Amino acid sequence: MSGSNLVVDTNIILYLFQGDRLIADLLNEQHIYISFITELELLSFKSLSAIEKGIVKSFISECTIIDITPGIKSMSIELRKTYALKLPDAIVAATAHFLNMPLVTADKALKRVEDLNIILVDRE
Repeated sequence: MSGSNLVVDTNIILYLFQGDRLIADLLNEQHIYISFITELELLSFKSLSAIEKGIVKSFISECTIIDITPGIKSMSIELRKTYALKLPDAIVAATAHFLNMPLVTADKALKRVEDLNIILVDRE
């Protein structure tokens, strides 16, 4: 997948930070996009040490952060209503759908979303 663009869910980034080699290989040489939701989730963990916060900020600085747009907002509403997704999941899925990019996630609930290109990472 050299040179590809991917939207990456928060859970995938957490696995990467835990040293998951499969995730590291998958994301290697990819241009990573994240939703502003992922940025907020990563930076809001209470137990982040100063060093960990620096690592997270450094990682985020290498990503393209996608803020909410009217199109993503509308799609998030529809996905939440149609698939009963949690709001953060709906926003992340809508971001990938809106950008027409694959979403790398370990969230099996997102498999149900039609017309969403998902790279599902099974951690079991």
